[in-house]
Amino acid sequence: MTDFDIEIDRYMLDCTAKGLSRKTMSSYEQSLKLFARYLEEEFSVTSPKDVTAEHIRAYVRSLEERGKYEMSGNGAPKNFPERRPDYGKKISTTTIANYVRNIRAFYSHLTAERIIRKNPTADIKPPKVTRKRKQYLEDRELGHFFRQFDVTKFDQYRDWIIARLILDTGTRISELLMIDGSDIDLRGNALLLRHTKSGKQRFVYFGDKTRRHLKMWLDYKDRYSDSPYIFPTNRGSRVRIENVERSFRLRSRSVGLEVTPHLLRNNFAKRYLMNGGDLATLSRLLGHASTDITAQIYLDFADREVMRKYKQHSPLENLDI
Repeated sequence: MTDFDIEIDRYMLDCTAKGLSRKTMSSYEQSLKLFARYLEEEFSVTSPKDVTAEHIRAYVRSLEERGKYEMSGNGAPKNFPERRPDYGKKISTTTIANYVRNIRAFYSHLTAERIIRKNPTADIKPPKVTRKRKQYLEDRELGHFFRQFDVTKFDQYRDWIIARLILDTGTRISELLMIDGSDIDLRGNALLLRHTKSGKQRFVYFGDKTRRHLKMWLDYKDRYSDSPYIFPTNRGSRVRIENVERSFRLRSRSVGLEVTPHLLRNNFAKRYLMNGGDLATLSRLLGHASTDITAQIYLDFADREVMRKYKQHSPLENLDI
């Protein structure tokens, strides 16, 4: 084990103590181990104390030139990556930017702990990412999507409810699938999310229509399953995120769409703003660390959506003059 491995392990313990989600920690650890392996193979550097800004810039250049899955964090291939359809394709700028941010966070930690004196990432900035505009689903498109679920089948009924909850609450799929019975308040139309990305609990809320559908699902689920989970599989285990994503793809592709849980969350945010909701409240509902993150949603509005929102708030249109 190298000094780099030791410091990564210590950093991960610190992340655990801060209550970061498993998904976030997995992203940190993977990107740091890939970085450490590159430094050892290319420059024989095995300690984070010996890393310079030039090492980091060289790593970023290698990411831009290398294809996907051509190197793994532990040095061994996993699940035959060469069989993946996107094997060898260019790594996206977004992914590279995330890697750089993770490395910067690691070195900020080392600096704060006084393990290193000078932070080599001080002048390193993530590559500029061109934001992809998220699709706005029209009312008719949402209608087509929801009608593709056969709610007489247990698994499709479950996924139909999950989709409606995301669209009505803006909850992340990872947060929603972790709720249990004590987290649901049908009288107050609220969900308590305990397992969040930030590690901080928060409430989200749903309308009366969703409350009725959720109550019907709970009664149905209890009739046909002894599972303690709110969203179980046919066998009673907790449903996996990948299974829900696959289900959404199957239903949406049949009507020419590409609906994902995150797209439904994004459409919740857009519709909330278009209906006159404020940014600060939306930020809390979405579980964002700051309103700056939430404000990026405005950048996703297409011209047609801006026009609709303008018509709702036109100064002269709403004045009797």
